[in-house]
Amino acid sequence: MGENTAIEWAHHTFNPWIGCTKVGPPCDNCYAEALMDRRYHKVQWGPHGERKKTSEANWKLPLRWNKAAAPYDRKRVFCASLADVFDNQVPVEWRYGLFDLINATRNLDWLLLTKRPQNIAHMLPDTWGPHGWPNVWLGITCGDQDEYCRDFPKLAKIPAVVRFISNEPMLGLLTPCRLAEGMPLPDWIIAGGESGPNARCTDDVPAWARYQRDICRAVGIAFFFKQMVGKAPIPPDLMVREFPR
Repeated sequence: MGENTAIEWAHHTFNPWIGCTKVGPPCDNCYAEALMDRRYHKVQWGPHGERKKTSEANWKLPLRWNKAAAPYDRKRVFCASLADVFDNQVPVEWRYGLFDLINATRNLDWLLLTKRPQNIAHMLPDTWGPHGWPNVWLGITCGDQDEYCRDFPKLAKIPAVVRFISNEPMLGLLTPCRLAEGMPLPDWIIAGGESGPNARCTDDVPAWARYQRDICRAVGIAFFFKQMVGKAPIPPDLMVREFPR
């Protein structure tokens, strides 16, 4: 549940627990459900399912990664690929334990990606402060423009060193625009087509990605294109892998 990862925008993945509930169209073909529930029967997915905390040995891995890293050689940790940190059904003490671990591993940049932006503010630790924690990036998943317009304002109100959008899977054109006077833009956009056997295929993904890339360049947002639908070859002009400063 904690490992070096093939995800191109992170060095490690860490899952403090497993289990979740689908909350929107991007979740329809959830790979974590297919893997942990239907294939390995590790945990039941859904609102009546359980959440299972991972092993003590797994929780020690970030301490090892932190020791191997350094302030000038930071590593990015994606948390959590098989769950949601801001899930209502997770015991509060588990989340407290996770934030204690994050606070103890300051050589790691923790990327907390959620589909529940409405929960972030009241689930962060009391010590979050007016600038957030220096080693935590906060991100939300948005499949299209409607989800961006609905959910990014919730994230924009929360202080963080990096705020990012995962537009994966791309289910429609998403323009990372400023939604209100004085509201910040995202610092980073990760975009990609859907993978897996039930991937929703659309010929529009390359055009959406090029438009999004050009908007990001114009307004100073880092752009990262992860994959085409079904992991088809990425066109050379879309092989853009930027990170926020």
